[in-house]
Amino acid sequence: MSTFGTLFRVTTYGESHCKSVGCIVDGVPPGLTLDESDIQPQLTRRRPGQSKLSTPRNEKDKVEIQSGTEFKKTLGTPISMIVKNEDQRPHDYSEMDDYPRPSHADFTYMEKYHLKASSGGGRASARETIGRVAAGAIAEKFLQQISNVEIVAFVSQIGEVKMDRNPFDKNFHHLLNTITRDKVDATGPIRCPDIEKAPLMVKEIEKYRGQMDSIGGVVTCVVRNVPTGLGEPCFDKLEAMLAHAMLSIPASKGFEIGSGFAGVEIPGSKHNDPFFFDKDSNRLRTVTNNSGGIQGGISNGENIYFSVPFKSAATISQEQHTATFDGKDGVLAAKGRHDPSVTPRAIPIVEAMTALVLADAVLIQKSREFGMNVVH
Repeated sequence: MSTFGTLFRVTTYGESHCKSVGCIVDGVPPGLTLDESDIQPQLTRRRPGQSKLSTPRNEKDKVEIQSGTEFKKTLGTPISMIVKNEDQRPHDYSEMDDYPRPSHADFTYMEKYHLKASSGGGRASARETIGRVAAGAIAEKFLQQISNVEIVAFVSQIGEVKMDRNPFDKNFHHLLNTITRDKVDATGPIRCPDIEKAPLMVKEIEKYRGQMDSIGGVVTCVVRNVPTGLGEPCFDKLEAMLAHAMLSIPASKGFEIGSGFAGVEIPGSKHNDPFFFDKDSNRLRTVTNNSGGIQGGISNGENIYFSVPFKSAATISQEQHTATFDGKDGVLAAKGRHDPSVTPRAIPIVEAMTALVLADAVLIQKSREFGMNVVH
C-alpha cells in the first residue's frame, strides 16, 4: 500500500525516473502555519549529490505545495506536495531488461505485477521517500506545537566502525538528552556526533567506494518531550508502529528499541525501570530508561530511543555472476549513480517516519480524550 497512518495519513506517489514524486497528506489540523520553508530543510538533508559519500545524481528536490494551504496557514484539507525529477537517466538501466539485479526488487515486482518499471527501482527506489520526508516535516511541526517534541537521528555505525551506544551507559543517555540536529550536521555528510569515530566512518565508506562496492550502517534516533499515553494496546503498540514505519524504509533490516538485544543479558532486578516522583515536572518518571520510553505499548514520557540497521546498498559497479529473467547464466555490472552507503542519507527519513507515527498517535489519543470528556 502507498498510504500510511490512520488519522494523520500520507499517500506517496512516483517512481525513480518519472516526471515527479510527492505526496498527499490528510488529517493535518487547520490553522497550522506552514509553507515550503518548513519542509525544504529536511528534503535538502535527504537529497542526493550532497558529497562524495552519496550518489552523484544531482537533484535539487525543491518542494512545491499544491493545495491545502492559504496565506501560509493549513486549511484542514488535503495537502498536496510535488518534487520534480530533473536529473533522470533511464538509459542507465538498460541491463534491467534482461537481468533482475541482485538483492533488488526487480524480480519480486515482476513476480507480483508481471511487469516492472523499466528504469531504476520504480516504487522500490529510495526516491519514493521524498514524499515521506515532506509529510514528516509537517507532522514534526505539528508535534512541536503540541508538546515541543524533538526528533534527532544520527549515524551510530558504518561497517565495523561504531560509536558506543550501550543502553546501560550514562554517557550514552547524556548524548540522547543533549544531541541536536545542528550537532549531527556539524560532522558533515557522515552525520555521526562522535568526533573520533566520524572520520573513521568516512574512511570506511571511501574504502568501499574505491572498491566499487558498498557498506551498510546503523541509524540511532531519540525522541524527547513525548506526551504520555500515546500508542494502543496489543496490535498497535507504539513501538510496533515505529517498527512498521522503520521497516518500510528501503534498505532497512531491523528495529531495536530501548535496551534491545542487550536487555536479554540483564536480570529483571537490574533491568526494571523504578519510578520516582519528579517535582520539577510534577509527574512520575523512571530512574532508568531501559524500556526506551514505552511500556505496555504506550509512551511513558521518557525519551524514546531506537536503532535501525541499513544494509549495504544493493547496486554496485562490480561485475556479479547472476541469471537473466529467463534463467540464463550471465554477468551483470550495474550502471547508474548510486550510494556507497545509504546510511547518512537515511537520517531525515527515519526522523520523518518517526514524526508520522507520533502525529497519528497524538490525534488518536486526542480523539479518545474528547470522547472521555463527553462521557464524563
